[in-house]
Amino acid sequence: MDTMKARVLREVGNLEFCDYPIPQLNKGEVLVKVYACGICGSDIPRIFVNGTYHFPTIPGHEFSGKVVASADKENERLIGTRATIFPLIPCQKCENCNDGSYEMCKSYDYLGSRSDGAFAQYVRVPVWNIVPIPDNLSYEEAAMTEPCAVALHALRRAQIEIGDTVTIFGPGTIGMLIAQWARAWGAKVLLVGTDLNNWDFIESLGFYDYCNSSKEDAIKWVMDKTNGHGTDIAIEAVGIPTTACNCLETAASGGKVIFVGNPHGDFTFPQNTYWQILRKQLKIFGTWNSSYSDTKKSDWNLVVDAAASGKINLKKLITHKFSLENMDKGLDIMKNNTEFFAKIMVVNED
Repeated sequence: MDTMKARVLREVGNLEFCDYPIPQLNKGEVLVKVYACGICGSDIPRIFVNGTYHFPTIPGHEFSGKVVASADKENERLIGTRATIFPLIPCQKCENCNDGSYEMCKSYDYLGSRSDGAFAQYVRVPVWNIVPIPDNLSYEEAAMTEPCAVALHALRRAQIEIGDTVTIFGPGTIGMLIAQWARAWGAKVLLVGTDLNNWDFIESLGFYDYCNSSKEDAIKWVMDKTNGHGTDIAIEAVGIPTTACNCLETAASGGKVIFVGNPHGDFTFPQNTYWQILRKQLKIFGTWNSSYSDTKKSDWNLVVDAAASGKINLKKLITHKFSLENMDKGLDIMKNNTEFFAKIMVVNED
């Protein structure tokens, strides 16, 4: 068999379902049969607005599957391994890579945007990027490892402590993953969203302190919930100026603000909001991707362990499943917000 089914981005807006050559392996690589791949929010502008770094490209970077072939005899031991995959391929040469901060590599490759990804039956993956998963973790849950690691990385950047109050502006998929991690840490979690959020779904995950900012003043609500002190950690998970300002306004004196959401355009702050940074001596953190290594405390290994043990519920967040052939409906739901969704998954079945 020389070809596979794949979704190939030929040009912006043209994600073709077609037969495509199976990837040829280079030294140090394995071939992974894809069983599940999540559609990331970043895939929507990538497919419909901005394109990938070159055409054609197969998108898809949140995935899991099984190793079915190896380029090298010494890695044949991996054949049959169930795994999730860290999609960033670092250069291993820059100062950030030398420090083990691979997420900040200055010359990285990336499956699904710079190299072919997992909206396909097969993908070639460096052995270094393989993360084995236990048998009790489904492929669909394992495909959630990447966004769950992003969520964990954000809270670790802020050095969350037991008893902190964490307010999340934007309870979407990443926001709700952050909420679950914060709760597991022993924090009080407050959620702020709009009419677009499904509050019944959020309650089904066990979160009841939330504010619909379409109908009430979010800043006043947070201050009331914290007895006027403000929140220890404010998380911006939307990527718009309004929620960024709300984070700065509601953070407690000496508090922390984490910017997680990809920005939707330029940001400006009112003068009084900017004063909050100075007068409250706020600590502001940026966060990008997730940490990765072979240590037990790597974001990726912690996610796999937490998901397998039930500490983090990934299955609940998967609201839609589509085949590779029929995934256009999932893309349309995300692009046009035609119905509520959390994580939309593309599933390849034998």
